[in-house]
Amino acid sequence: MQLGQLIVCFYITCILFVVVVLGSIAKATGFSIFKFIRYIREELLIVLGTSSSESALPRMLDKMEKLGCRKSVVGLVIPTGYSFNLDGTSIYLTMAAVFIAQATNSHMDIFHQITLLVVLLLSSKGAAGVTGSGFIVLAATISAVGHLPVAGLALILGIDRFMSEARALTNLVGNGVATIVVAKWVKELDSQQLDDVLNNRTPVNKSHELSS
Repeated sequence: MQLGQLIVCFYITCILFVVVVLGSIAKATGFSIFKFIRYIREELLIVLGTSSSESALPRMLDKMEKLGCRKSVVGLVIPTGYSFNLDGTSIYLTMAAVFIAQATNSHMDIFHQITLLVVLLLSSKGAAGVTGSGFIVLAATISAVGHLPVAGLALILGIDRFMSEARALTNLVGNGVATIVVAKWVKELDSQQLDDVLNNRTPVNKSHELSS
């Protein structure tokens, strides 16, 4: 029952992060997060089936160029984001660590909580965008920090596969939004093309010709 609640809470947190946080960033940048999700729906289905955000890397590179982002920006931000912009993995690491602490009745004062949070945020930057990488990072962090029993990892091992899907989907959307934001920040974004493609006013193949 508690494992089911953890899965539900994790999925709800990821959805709220995408809709509220990424949605606000997208709105401030000048596009709709829902239209963007619709635009990359095929890539999201690939990630959902493989539980790995890297499986959609080639298609995302192409899609973001067609959306109006300069190729040089896409080639830098997307691959870098797979190691340094793993939003879903960061959410997973935090919630999983708190769950293990509560399940094993491990007392953690505020200093231990802050230490664990900082180490988790740092260690997540070296995670690969492949299936199960988040669990490996969590195991390495818990064993390194030492505040939580490593045996507690067995509690969430069985449900990691289900949580991996939400991690990968959140990572993919986050990397896509980050690419558009960076492209606009460095003035390498065709805002008109972005608006036309997301609103289905320009065929994708035609927009690709314009960008090249």
